[in-house]
Amino acid sequence: MQSQYAAAANAPLIKSPALRVPRPVKLPPDIHPLPESVIPYASTILPFVYPFTLEPHVLRLESSRRNTIAAHTARREALLQAREDEKERRRREALRRVAPGFEGNGSVLMPVRVSSDSMDSAGNGAESMGGQVDAMTHLADQLARLDTTHQPAPRS
Repeated sequence: MQSQYAAAANAPLIKSPALRVPRPVKLPPDIHPLPESVIPYASTILPFVYPFTLEPHVLRLESSRRNTIAAHTARREALLQAREDEKERRRREALRRVAPGFEGNGSVLMPVRVSSDSMDSAGNGAESMGGQVDAMTHLADQLARLDTTHQPAPRS
């Protein structure tokens, strides 16, 4: 019978000097082999003695890890709460700009009288912050100043 590898059977093989068979591993004579059974270690008469020498080290590492995670969680929660508070504060400020005294929680609208001094300081703060004040806010500030300076005398 002729095989497809018959021609390769007569080809000479060259052994590479870079390749070699590894030496067999020799175990040291003082190594303790695993027992055939763990029954003697698990017996109730002579219980297996567990060395608790690593317990304090493991517990210390675990407690420090838990403290770190708790600190990170608290910091993250505080940051998220501060963000939510800032969003709510901005929303309320926007509502108060539209209607002073409006809280947005469905309660009765209680108007708040704004004095011209606080309007001047609010206008100056807005101009210093953005440098641009929309025309309606500027017009409202000017009208408020005119109202306070030209108060008619009470008639009697």
